[in-house]
Amino acid sequence: MTSNDNTNLEPAANIARAKLANLYKEEPDAKEEIVESASATQRSRHQTYMHSLSTSGKSLAEIQTAWHSYYVGLSDKDKHEVWQEFYSAHDKTKVVQPKQTPAVAPKVAKPHKLAKPQSVAAVKQKIIRSVNSGSGRKPSAKQHLHSLFFGLGMGAIVMLVFMFGFFNERFVAPFITPSRAVSSTPIIVDPNSTAAGPNPEVIIPKINVEIPVVYDVGSIEEAAIQNALEGGVVHYSSTPNPGEKGNSVIVGHSSNNIFNQGKYKFAFVLLNKLEIGDTFYLTKDGVRYAYKIYEKKIVPPTDVSVLGTTDKPATATLITCDPPGTSLNRLIVVGEQISPDPSGNTASTVDPAASETGVVPGNAPSLWSRITDLIF
Repeated sequence: MTSNDNTNLEPAANIARAKLANLYKEEPDAKEEIVESASATQRSRHQTYMHSLSTSGKSLAEIQTAWHSYYVGLSDKDKHEVWQEFYSAHDKTKVVQPKQTPAVAPKVAKPHKLAKPQSVAAVKQKIIRSVNSGSGRKPSAKQHLHSLFFGLGMGAIVMLVFMFGFFNERFVAPFITPSRAVSSTPIIVDPNSTAAGPNPEVIIPKINVEIPVVYDVGSIEEAAIQNALEGGVVHYSSTPNPGEKGNSVIVGHSSNNIFNQGKYKFAFVLLNKLEIGDTFYLTKDGVRYAYKIYEKKIVPPTDVSVLGTTDKPATATLITCDPPGTSLNRLIVVGEQISPDPSGNTASTVDPAASETGVVPGNAPSLWSRITDLIF
């Protein structure tokens, strides 16, 4: 071969050497070489070297540095062996060059087409058509049902509130709470004794009632009486006391708003069960006075004659509202004193003129009347 031939082959050899150097310019990963050397049954000298590094106790960084120095010092032939071992361990028979993704030219956004200008009248017509098309839609049957159920539900809630506020004193309260005014055990009174405890009470055995009587109100004003009724039934202060001649009047609630104060709102709720011939008792100052009922009637609240005297020397009148829970009328139950002998009663200590009033006391303001007072 001539010198000219050598000169011509030199560039081709240089290209081959460059490709080979480029192919093996980086060593296989040290971590995978460790795994490869550990799993090999017969290690090559390269694998033996890596195995000795991995079992030397050095850190991974130190192993990588030592492996790099070792690999750099190898000839191209030895480097080729290292790569062949590497690919053989990974079931590869040839070097796979990474595919290069061809460069893609960036897309240039197309310019937006400008909408044609519209007149004000055209825009207005477009809006009107849109509104009309929407308003013309008919609701579905399901939407109709939802609206119906919602309306009925809200109406029922409003009606319940209205009915409770209007009728709770008349129906709800008397039904659920009359036991508050009734003793839990039957009341037995010794008819041969007139002795009583120091606390003033009204005792009605037939309806099992035994509750306090408030005697010290000192006024016939409606507000004063209503306030005293929270502590029991009330002796009307312009009438005689038990043991005095004349008609002693006791007023009490038949029913009332369950939200009002006091535990005697239902004291006389069962008073309408009494009949002529029944007996009730009033105790005061350690004496028990017995009365036998001879009259029962219903009068309007303006009939104040029931607060006056009767044709009997000594009587007691029990008054409550009727029907229970309203102030429409007054239930009047009058009893004649039968024990002790009324002939021993003292004269009345009250001024008859003090009984002048226009209305017989009734129930406290109802829940409904309180609401209407706040509104109007």
